[in-house]
Amino acid sequence: MFSRHDLVWLSARGWEQVLAALPHEQVGALDAWSRAGWPAVVRRDEVTQGPDRLAVGFALPPRPADGIKVRVAARVAIADVERHAAPLPLLAAMDTVPERWRAGLAALEQEATAHGFVLGAYGSVALQAITGQAYLKESSDIDLLLRPLNEAHLRDGLALLARHAGVLPLDGEIVFPDGRAVAWKELHAVMHGATGARVLAKAMDRISLAPLGGLLASLEEAACLN
Repeated sequence: MFSRHDLVWLSARGWEQVLAALPHEQVGALDAWSRAGWPAVVRRDEVTQGPDRLAVGFALPPRPADGIKVRVAARVAIADVERHAAPLPLLAAMDTVPERWRAGLAALEQEATAHGFVLGAYGSVALQAITGQAYLKESSDIDLLLRPLNEAHLRDGLALLARHAGVLPLDGEIVFPDGRAVAWKELHAVMHGATGARVLAKAMDRISLAPLGGLLASLEEAACLN
């Protein structure tokens, strides 16, 4: 089963199909990506497609002239996915982040581990670690994924992120058991309000406004099954 932000490595046939569908001006950059052996990233796709297809994307490094990251969307056959991995653990990206973040991220990682979290990284932090290319700028955020086990675990995780966001530009998502993900800052802002509040939840095939109470209930249901 695939989730947003997962990493997938394509077969030669998969790459042939991706490159054949690209505008001419993007072929060179993606051909170099293919030859380097770097993965694609699983993305949300609201276009109806068969169960044998997967939406993926590539974010190229910021262009030197204007700092814009060109994003390339593609769809591939699942049969052409040779390898599939979860998002990069934050720990694997620690050596490639700017020096100004390292002490803060080490403290965050240590505290997260103590609370039973394995923090995942995506976006510019993960892509710089994976490719060795220069993605991070002064204005960059640190995009993290956190998967709580139950409501108490979720509250611990939100408190942890909020504390460390005082010294780090933390962004990212809380991922619920059914794969829906909500921005942690939005969740943190509504957790102390009424459970009837709705939050923006992203799934593989749609974005929807989800009742907070339903998301919290899904955590408890999953905890009971494990």
